[in-house]
Amino acid sequence: MIVGIGQDSHRFDFEDNDKKLILGGVVFEDAPPLDGNSDADVILHSITNAISGVTCVNILGAVSDDLCLNKGIKDSSVYLKEALKYLDEKKIVHISISIECLIPKITPKIPEMRKSISELLGIPESAVGITATTGEGLTQFGQGKGIQVFSCITVD
Repeated sequence: MIVGIGQDSHRFDFEDNDKKLILGGVVFEDAPPLDGNSDADVILHSITNAISGVTCVNILGAVSDDLCLNKGIKDSSVYLKEALKYLDEKKIVHISISIECLIPKITPKIPEMRKSISELLGIPESAVGITATTGEGLTQFGQGKGIQVFSCITVD
């Protein structure tokens, strides 16, 4: 068994009225989008980084910049799928995701996000755990300025 930990964070873009907030492949209508060159799906970025922690192949950075800036691919699920290629024979057996933000309310969308993530990773929904906290407002994420996510994957 191998464990990988990934983290990512993005500020909200309060100016962009066209972009949507996407978390774990799910659109949230009730919050501003996140700032970033891509769709800024902070959950998928965190998972991608966790996979990179296992494979030692960094996807977010040069690879995602090439896909996004040179090829126009802004869908973070493409970056995640790129990271999955480097797992070779290894399989993700569980993922735990911890989200810190004041907005949006995460709990109502957890079932939808679990389904989306399980499909992307090719694992059962029961192997996708998601928790959310405001962190008692101690950080800028809990104060409503952005979202931070930590992901921990178990690979066999």
